[in-house]
Amino acid sequence: MIDFSDLLKTDNQQPAHMIQLLDPDSYDAWNSGQSASTRHMLSAQKFRGKIGDHALLWGGDQHDWSVVTVVPDRGKMGPWCLAKLAEALPEGQYRLVDGRAGDAALGWLMAQYRFDRYRQDDNSTGPKVLLTQDVARIEPTLHLARATALVRDMVNVPAADMGPPDLEQAVERVAQPFGARVTTTRGDALEQGFPMIHAVGKAADRSFAPRLIELEWGEPSDPRLALVGKGICFDSGGLDIKPSSGMRLMKKDMGGAAHALALAQLIMANRLPVRLHLLIAAAENAIGANAFRPGDILRSRKGLTVEIGNTDAEGRLVLGDALTRAGEDRPDLVIDFATLTGAARVAVGPDLPALFCNNDDLAGQAIAHGTDVDDPLWRLPLWDPYADMLKSDVADINNAGDGGFAGAITAALFLKRFVPDNTPWLHLDTFAWRPSAKPGRPKGGEALGMRAIFRLIQDRYRPER
Repeated sequence: MIDFSDLLKTDNQQPAHMIQLLDPDSYDAWNSGQSASTRHMLSAQKFRGKIGDHALLWGGDQHDWSVVTVVPDRGKMGPWCLAKLAEALPEGQYRLVDGRAGDAALGWLMAQYRFDRYRQDDNSTGPKVLLTQDVARIEPTLHLARATALVRDMVNVPAADMGPPDLEQAVERVAQPFGARVTTTRGDALEQGFPMIHAVGKAADRSFAPRLIELEWGEPSDPRLALVGKGICFDSGGLDIKPSSGMRLMKKDMGGAAHALALAQLIMANRLPVRLHLLIAAAENAIGANAFRPGDILRSRKGLTVEIGNTDAEGRLVLGDALTRAGEDRPDLVIDFATLTGAARVAVGPDLPALFCNNDDLAGQAIAHGTDVDDPLWRLPLWDPYADMLKSDVADINNAGDGGFAGAITAALFLKRFVPDNTPWLHLDTFAWRPSAKPGRPKGGEALGMRAIFRLIQDRYRPER
């Protein structure tokens, strides 16, 4: 993984190329004040003052040059406004004219992210270092970049190298620097204590056996925060097998676990005053002689019986047991992340995590924070009348909605049955994948909703930040 700390440094007046920021409102006045030779250089580089344009302006010798670029609004620097520039510039050190990068430093860093674990060739340029006078913001920005890269890396790794034991190792690696405690439940203890997690993963190869991974950190006297992640390391659909096209991206079905783990890392790195409880339900939904079947009835940790209407609706099963465990310690807040339904993607597309919440004020805060940090969320309703779609003739509940309508909502309503009454709860049905590249955001695994929820947690537990 790239060392982001090499790319964002304190400005001690080291030699650096200056970056002049313009926006559509300031371009004409700036351009009219330039010399004829400068305007010729701009024209030769097809610089027209449009958002995203940039040009190099040469000075007295070959090493003396600066950069001019156009952003949407110089007064409000969003996280991605410098990402395209960072992708295009040559190796070197840079500083903005006003010396402060603000939120834009994140995009500068993420534009230099590469997933090269399986590549022999290296087509990347050298490091582009941004110098900033925002010294107090360097470490928080580095924490965000590392967490975002963690999600991307984990989701990009193929399932053969990101099974349940690999998820467990990832949790242990994150826990170690902060002295967090990790416990894992497997085997007979899992079957007895978390029967739905066991049922989903029992057909996998023994080396990919299912497990519940828990991390705890923080002072016992602080408010308890539970983060739950869906860790389906590969989803064949089970006996209700997916078509090959539907399986192609199923290495990313542990994207919820990646989000929850990266958010836990952010919380610990920023030392937020919470008693953190991370729970990752890790399993491979495989096909075998002992796979759970359509029509089977599972008993959950909560005691509810669940009829299996579809083995491809397995994520909500493992989350049900994990949410039950989270609620047993009476948390102040429960948040889960899951790549749960295709219905959410049909409803809101790949960029917007579907947000479900049992508290209107909390939902509004999450959406507002997502807007503030350019990590948007879109709320869908926990429409209780649709719970009738999950009725079973032989069990307490069915895991798949009848008729195929409102799939994201019925999945969320299923999860709601496992959240303690009167406990604030947020559920994010996120895609965890970017199907096409944008500046600073390459095609592949992506953190969607993580920064929004982190800002919500900061505001809730450290409002004086």
